[in-house]
Amino acid sequence: MRIAMVSEHASPLAQLGGVDAGGQNVHVGELAAAFARRDHDVTVYTRRDDPALDTTITTDAGYRVVHVPAGPAKPIPKDDILPHLGEFATFLREQWSVDRPDLVHAHFWMSAVAAELAASRQLRIPVVLTFHALGTVKRRYQGAADTSPPARIKLERLVANRAHHVIATCTDEVEELGRMGLPHARATVVPCGVDLDRFGPHGPADERDGRHRLVSVGRLVPRKGFDTTIKALAQLPDTELLIAGGSADGDDPTGAESRRLRQVAVDAGVADRVHLLGQVSREAMPALLRSADVVVCTPWYEPFGMVPLEAMACGKPVVASAVGGLLDTVVDGVTGTLVSPPEPGPVARALRPLLADEALRRAWGTAGYQRARSRYSWDRVADETLTAYHRVIPEAAPATLAAAG
Repeated sequence: MRIAMVSEHASPLAQLGGVDAGGQNVHVGELAAAFARRDHDVTVYTRRDDPALDTTITTDAGYRVVHVPAGPAKPIPKDDILPHLGEFATFLREQWSVDRPDLVHAHFWMSAVAAELAASRQLRIPVVLTFHALGTVKRRYQGAADTSPPARIKLERLVANRAHHVIATCTDEVEELGRMGLPHARATVVPCGVDLDRFGPHGPADERDGRHRLVSVGRLVPRKGFDTTIKALAQLPDTELLIAGGSADGDDPTGAESRRLRQVAVDAGVADRVHLLGQVSREAMPALLRSADVVVCTPWYEPFGMVPLEAMACGKPVVASAVGGLLDTVVDGVTGTLVSPPEPGPVARALRPLLADEALRRAWGTAGYQRARSRYSWDRVADETLTAYHRVIPEAAPATLAAAG
């Protein structure tokens, strides 16, 4: 199958940890690589943000990345890309008129706007859409702090209903799409995956002293809820919290969120037990997760959330907010604890028995490891995504299934 993936702001080649580089970048790259392993022809289209980039790069994983000239050839916030989508769509239309893909998979709503403009009635290319995040949810939790273009929610409804099919990353998203007017039959849940070669229970772990250790990972933005875990730490003696995330060039460029979190730690009387590590490389992340007693994820909302999966793959129990994709990945009382609402008291109460009982941590960590391996490998995610594609182009199913076998 010839598959075109459009990911206008999230290049699979980008360095992770920046303000607009995270889970979507990983998802697109891992999915494209898994398709290539199945002998599908895959091209990822993303916006050129550096004039020195080659127009087309063939990756070691076997898929191509095409850098689309749309807007200035420099990094800009994804919320500023909307005015350049016409230029992006024109490039795609010209490319696909000459070299037509069998199917287009748009990642994020702006990618869908460009893809649906390009896959015109003349070309008649089916478009499948994964949102990765919904404007209605962001607006609900961030209110006036939401920097999305004012037309985002209206355009999301439009592209959802124009797409041939929507692939949601969690069941909570399907419900949200239903409230936006999309019939449940036009959406399929296919989760994100985890790199089981990289994240596993066996391997080196970062050094630690005799205290219990909590680890939290994510972009340094308020919605990740790191302050909740910092406040909970005041009720957990002999325990330290390591927070990995942010960089001078990406998240929190002014240091405002770092300063706020440090002040929260001072006010809670735990400044000596909270360590902001800054950006931790993808290569170093497994060792950090393996060093934890418990991995804690307490966002206000989370469209999917890869960190719990990576922790589970490393054999670690997870305490997480009962929101979004975390409702699917973390099995309450089996692989961890879901906390609602994510407030310091409930988080501390969820952590206390885990920190006191090594056998319980080991049992839940083992269950999480088994769940990650059986449910969330990228190969399984790729197979389920291909099954969703076949709902749109069923004539491709026999050859694809044979390739997957």
